[in-house]
Amino acid sequence: MTATPPHRHLFGRGSWPEVSRIGDILRTETVGGALLLGAAVLALLWANSPWASGYQDLVALKVGPHALHLDLTLAQWAADGLLAIFFFVAGLELKREFVAGDLRDPRRAVLPVAAAVGGMAVPALIYVAVNAGVAGGSLRGWAVPTATDIAFALAVLAVISTHLPAALRTFLLTLAVVDDLLAILIIAVFYTSSLSLVPLAAAVVPLGLFAVLVQRRVRSWWLLLPLAAATWALVHASGVHATVAGVLLGFMVPVIRRIPGDGHGLAEHFEHRWRPVSAGLAVPVFAFFAAGVSVAGAGGLGETLRDPVTIGIVLGLVVGKCVGVLGSTWLVQRFTRATLGDGVSWWDVLGLALLAGIGFTVSLLIGELAFGVGSEKDEHARIGILAGSLISALLAMVVLRARNTHYRRVCAAEAVDADADGVPDVWDDDPVRR
Repeated sequence: MTATPPHRHLFGRGSWPEVSRIGDILRTETVGGALLLGAAVLALLWANSPWASGYQDLVALKVGPHALHLDLTLAQWAADGLLAIFFFVAGLELKREFVAGDLRDPRRAVLPVAAAVGGMAVPALIYVAVNAGVAGGSLRGWAVPTATDIAFALAVLAVISTHLPAALRTFLLTLAVVDDLLAILIIAVFYTSSLSLVPLAAAVVPLGLFAVLVQRRVRSWWLLLPLAAATWALVHASGVHATVAGVLLGFMVPVIRRIPGDGHGLAEHFEHRWRPVSAGLAVPVFAFFAAGVSVAGAGGLGETLRDPVTIGIVLGLVVGKCVGVLGSTWLVQRFTRATLGDGVSWWDVLGLALLAGIGFTVSLLIGELAFGVGSEKDEHARIGILAGSLISALLAMVVLRARNTHYRRVCAAEAVDADADGVPDVWDDDPVRR
């Protein structure tokens, strides 16, 4: 089968090296998604059990040096510290996509970027429309329903045993990566309540030293980890959310190998090392501390569901994400006069758009920053995030499950390697397949 030129079709398969790499990433994220779901369910059960006080005590337990203003609760360490690892990996992935991945071609990048922007703008507008001028509403949470949780989404796909074709997998992951970048920009710009310029300026020193070392391809952890920790601590002290440090550190790592040949570049090397830590530890632990909302403590389910904050988040995730992603994709198709790739229909795009409404990890983080940890609005936001993500997941399961026979047929065709050269035959004409 001859590969379709990428500029003629949306949702093309992409190059074989990129598809293979993305497949490895998604397998890691799927395992992380299962751990994420387990941690969130455990937190919810514990927070609504007779032993809920034990959960709250654990969340509020403070550890760390007071002299360095790092005597934080375990929940704060999870949000500020562990999620910095998550955003470090996101920074590595984003830089690699635009420097060496398929998205270095603007014609390939336009679709996931437009879908990510639309998938953030429409939910925000819906939230604002619900909360503007309404008693009990709060515009502070406008960004809560804008995020997409790739690990949670992949866990849903694993539950329904759906194997997406290569083109759809690539689109979903790239959409989530761009979504993460936009989310961290929102956090840095709109949720920095106070700014201290001295520690922020001081953070440039360890960050610069880190950049010099990685540009020289230094991999020694005993040199890089202290500089990364110092950058994180100074950004944290500046008032900017500490996860921003993770993205900045990721952007410093070079993607292209200095000497062409076998082996991984430094960014890919770090990604292989740290992605399992992010997916298997950082995100599940954060979910455990962030998802444990007590329905009784939030004022009861009835009051929570009447709160404009909850309604805006649910509608933003379920309706806004779907309309934003699907509408942006249609606009790209309309104005570029492209057609959908082989084997891809608008039902598939609808399923992915619904799947994008699963906004868990980053949505919980933004909710904490917007309303304050433990506040009534934060409790209502968490319930809205859980409800919206669950509804989006169920709707996506219905749509994607209905297409599962087709997906299995496409995946079977993409796995055929008749010449046994290690590259499936559908990529035999790919100029960069090796």
